[in-house]
Amino acid sequence: MLVKDIMNTNVKVATLTTPIREIAVTMCFNKISGVPIINAENEIIGIISEKDVLNSMYPKVDEYMQIGSYDFEQLENEYTDILNLQVKDIMKPGLFTVTPDDPILKAVSIMCLKKIRRIPVAEGKKLVGIVSVGDVHKAIFQKHLDDNNGDLKAVS
Repeated sequence: MLVKDIMNTNVKVATLTTPIREIAVTMCFNKISGVPIINAENEIIGIISEKDVLNSMYPKVDEYMQIGSYDFEQLENEYTDILNLQVKDIMKPGLFTVTPDDPILKAVSIMCLKKIRRIPVAEGKKLVGIVSVGDVHKAIFQKHLDDNNGDLKAVS
């Protein structure tokens, strides 16, 4: 099975100057956990996830070790400050992509190795879709369900 067989082509995207508030709204209302970042030419330049937003709230380990404690309730109250930032302020470097003609197991292998839950699909540098771990799992499960005439044994 190939990535193009299961990828989502209706991808919510953002740019480097998109406010984090807008990213949070997009993720919450669309029930997605990551948004590809594109430039003016629709070229994929990064991705931002819920984890990136939340990680920007946490103290750095060295700060925590020096202070010995941290006011986590105050950090939560400062979430509004994070929402006022832009994508470029918290986006992490590094981008992994797959092509539409790659096998889905290549996509999931990259996601597992890099500890990411979604991977953009690109033709050259152009964003054409996105695939999540859940998409791959559902596709493989459905294929095996179909191959076994719907007769998969329940795990007890």
